[in-house]
Amino acid sequence: MKEQDLGPKRETFTSFFGLLMTMIGVAVGLGAIWRFPYMVGKFGGAEFVLFYIIVVLFIGIPALMAEWTLGRYTKRGTLGSYEKGGFPGGKLVGAFLFFIVFWATGYYSNAVGWVGFFALGELFNAFGINLNAAAILPPQEGFNLTSFLLQLLMTAFVIFSCGIVLIKGLRKGIEKISKWIVPSLFSILIILIFRSVTLRGASEGIKWYIGGFRFSELTPSVMAAAMGMAFFSMSLGGTFMVIYGSYLNKQANIPKNAILTGIGASTAGILAGFAIFPAVFSFGLDPGSDPALIFSILPKTFVMMPAGWLFGLLFFLGLFGAAYLSDVAAFEVLVGGVVDNSKAKRKKAVLFICCIVYLLAIPPMINFRIFVPWDLIFGSGMQALGSLLAVLTSVWCIKRAEALKELSEGRTKPFPLFLYWWMRIVVPIAIIFVGINWLLEYVFKINIFG
Repeated sequence: MKEQDLGPKRETFTSFFGLLMTMIGVAVGLGAIWRFPYMVGKFGGAEFVLFYIIVVLFIGIPALMAEWTLGRYTKRGTLGSYEKGGFPGGKLVGAFLFFIVFWATGYYSNAVGWVGFFALGELFNAFGINLNAAAILPPQEGFNLTSFLLQLLMTAFVIFSCGIVLIKGLRKGIEKISKWIVPSLFSILIILIFRSVTLRGASEGIKWYIGGFRFSELTPSVMAAAMGMAFFSMSLGGTFMVIYGSYLNKQANIPKNAILTGIGASTAGILAGFAIFPAVFSFGLDPGSDPALIFSILPKTFVMMPAGWLFGLLFFLGLFGAAYLSDVAAFEVLVGGVVDNSKAKRKKAVLFICCIVYLLAIPPMINFRIFVPWDLIFGSGMQALGSLLAVLTSVWCIKRAEALKELSEGRTKPFPLFLYWWMRIVVPIAIIFVGINWLLEYVFKINIFG
């Protein structure tokens, strides 16, 4: 590919630290701290945790390398990268995934708003004001005016605060804020862990979480769930990581950064478990097997703790920060797509995208019967498909010599050929397995693994 084909010069990260914080911030998102604990609760604890770590190391990290390779090689995000990468019908594929991100960003921004409102609830508790934070959650069915109005307000705050960061661009906006939020998130998790594990009876929660591994409990169903969680928690999907990969300079070591990002994202989820489960067991509560864990179980836990409002505030602030960075990444996919493929200035593109996403966020505010299918379709299911397309484009459509060259940039030694073949064969098969399991279980309601 000739240099002049790459379009205008793109921003790149200013430092290794900024790059790493940005990538970890994207990967962590709402999934690692919200979804990981309840998935652990649903699938039995230690068996799920161990297999999840294995999947991150051997499937998630190579898939991340492939997505960054696609982005850096093409210097494009979702719109443009598949076409330039040589995928058959790549222009249509990119457009399809681009519009999927539009719909997904709407409902995801709603969930980020819920977290922000729960943080406000904990802050109000400090002043003796009882704010029912759960009032923002949509009803299971029907319509609730209070919930709807609260969501309209909080989602507007989330979307247009993302817009402020996006207008400033990569270096002055996204990278700068990531340098503050990600270290703060890990600091908050450490504080919460110290409080949680020192509670009376916390050892039972720790034992349930990481102890007592039984190989017989590592069923195909647990494996499939752990694989899906790995892709979710690393924000793989052929969108977020592709656009951010396009901002990598030639000195960036893709394998090294992918390993560090994978470790960072999975560590955040594991630390969240240590912050949550010891406290939940300490107060004799159900560890949870559904998404309500952090919104229903945890607030009860914080109420029972001395100075619980403080720990509740820290938790929801940390969760909000992680979710916010992931939302910024979703918007960047959209903004980058418009700027790369039109003559629109960045500021106008940001304002246009924010308004459209806000309108798309309204239907899933109504109730969970609308919200949950949107999450399953535009989130979980499409992530596996998008990641599969990105991997196939990177290691099957881009010429082998070009792909290996991209993967070897910034390294003192060439990229291992065996790992390239692992990315070509094993990683796509693993993603297809996750996708088929999702399709059978959530679309056709068939659980082939029991």
